Amino acid sequence: MPTQYPRRFVQLFVSLWLLGMSVAVMVRAHVGLAPWDVLHQGLAARLGVSIGSVVIGVGVVVLLLWIPLRQRPGIGTVANTILIGVSADATLVWLPEPESMWARVPMLLGGVLLNGAATAGYIGARLGPGPRDGLMTGLVRVTGLSTRIVRTGIEIGALLIGWALGGTLGVGTVVFALGIGPVVHWLLPIFEVKPPAVRTRLEQEIP
Repeated sequence: MPTQYPRRFVQLFVSLWLLGMSVAVMVRAHVGLAPWDVLHQGLAARLGVSIGSVVIGVGVVVLLLWIPLRQRPGIGTVANTILIGVSADATLVWLPEPESMWARVPMLLGGVLLNGAATAGYIGARLGPGPRDGLMTGLVRVTGLSTRIVRTGIEIGALLIGWALGGTLGVGTVVFALGIGPVVHWLLPIFEVKPPAVRTRLEQEIP
């Protein structure tokens, strides 16, 4: 096994668990969720199940949409589908909802920062995109549209459907939308596991 693999696997699973925790933190802050989580929360309320169960279920449905797009999942894709939902539910069991807005705002900001760091960590592990990210890249490839247009369209769609179902749309949604990109951009170079450098011919000849 290449020496990078242990770090990549550890980084992947830790990052995905932290992603689930960030979802739970923003749910408990109760001032608005990320677009996909607005959908997850709305479906959970309508179906009477936990939000983590819906995160997993929606992930499976989105994976089925990969088939006509000819997207190939990786280990990270499968782990993403399952682990984030499990972590979110496990965290919600012990994490209380604060009563004061003074506590909710730092909780929200912490959730966005944690989500950004965890996203950079799982992307940096380079073991396969999550279902939702893979849907985006597949649509970009098939339609020829820009990543910005496709991602914006998908997230607005998820947001509006989730809001109609009763998901929490608020200032936290705006903070997430504006903040998540810069956080991932700043942290990805730190967490990215770069492929090993190709040895030169001279290096290969040296025993």
